Amino acid sequence: MSLYLFALLIGVVAGLRALTAPAAVAWGAHLGLIPLQGTSLAWLGNPIAVGVFTLLAAVELVGDQLPKTPSRKVPVQFGTRILTGAFSGAAIGLLGGAWIGGAIAGAIGAVIGTLGGADVRARLAKAFGKDLPAALIEDVVAIGGAVLIVIATK
Repeated sequence: MSLYLFALLIGVVAGLRALTAPAAVAWGAHLGLIPLQGTSLAWLGNPIAVGVFTLLAAVELVGDQLPKTPSRKVPVQFGTRILTGAFSGAAIGLLGGAWIGGAIAGAIGAVIGTLGGADVRARLAKAFGKDLPAALIEDVVAIGGAVLIVIATK
């Protein structure tokens, strides 16, 4: 049951930052916290995969601060978050042999994270009078949450 919760929560992270979730799962696999050896996602623990996902997540963190970055609720952005949430949730679900349930939970979490994250960030930006502090808080929540989720799966 807790794997479904972790899959849902990693999906929420994907809703906040689409590439932070798969980067965290890749690091978890690489460090042995998410044992994916012998599964179809064993490649996630490869140093190249870890490097690529980490680089993409870092680019996303920078790109999110740019004024012309599209809303996370436009179809391409929203769809990407659902896909990365489902992918990351499936990887966590594999720990209990329930990758389909993990993928579904991750996708649901991504929808929650996308819509809820957009609402909370807008409220914070309004309270601060600008978006940057709200965006940085969201970054910290996404990264910190991803780290805690990966550690908790052990």
